[in-house]
Amino acid sequence: MSASVKSLLSTLTSRGPHRVLRGNLAIAGQPGVVYTPESGLNLPAVAFGHGWLTGVGNYRELLEHLASWGFVAAAPDTERGPIPSHLGLATDLLTTLDICTGVRLGDGDISVHPDRLALVGHAMGAGAAVIAASQRKVAAVAALYPAPTAPSAENLASDIDTPALILAGTSDIDAVSSNAIPLASAWGGRTILRALDGASHNGIVEGRRALGALGAGRHEAKTARTTRALLTGYLRHTLLDDKTYKPFADPEAVIPHTQVIDPEAPREEEKPKLSIGTVASLLRK
Repeated sequence: MSASVKSLLSTLTSRGPHRVLRGNLAIAGQPGVVYTPESGLNLPAVAFGHGWLTGVGNYRELLEHLASWGFVAAAPDTERGPIPSHLGLATDLLTTLDICTGVRLGDGDISVHPDRLALVGHAMGAGAAVIAASQRKVAAVAALYPAPTAPSAENLASDIDTPALILAGTSDIDAVSSNAIPLASAWGGRTILRALDGASHNGIVEGRRALGALGAGRHEAKTARTTRALLTGYLRHTLLDDKTYKPFADPEAVIPHTQVIDPEAPREEEKPKLSIGTVASLLRK
């Protein structure tokens, strides 16, 4: 199976077969963007929530990638300031889904199936997607490198029985900026927590960020490519029941450069750090 999965992963790293169109959600009253295949009826749709101090422009390649594989990918461009409302972003994600299902897109030859909806987000947007999923039933949730939110996403997760994919980076899965493990542990439905080798939580953010001057938010091309592939494969199977991509929704599948994490497994405790003064004191004894 591993060779087959490796081939699938490579395929999903590349753009799909569909020509991509871009639209403006503001026409329907919601600031944001929507990317779609050139045509198609009863398509699956994804509402995507951005991370802290980012906007939809920082996820253009991800959204276009999903559209090229047959998804309507829409993202509200709100709550971009330093003190965002996570509840507000969650509400905008649900509004975005309403627009996708209630309005004919493109020239009227693109429509979305109401049972093929997913809530997806990055960092705080992942938490907003969980908050939204606690308010409305969808077919799938994907939390990409989730970060803590208020209200707490993990406190809501136990009541959500929707299948979920949670991605995290091996370099900071235990950091205070990540709640991937408690979120996976609390999730009420089927969930997969998969860690990407060498990835960090901001690696998928494209372009310059407000925190770039402080050394945060460096784009990691490999992380972004692998994330797009894992997400696309998972959604192709979960929303469309495409058996080809079943391994991406299988916690037993071995996928190159990733590892499935058991959120209930005991974590290796970090060794206490000794200060220079403590070391000097020990040496004198």
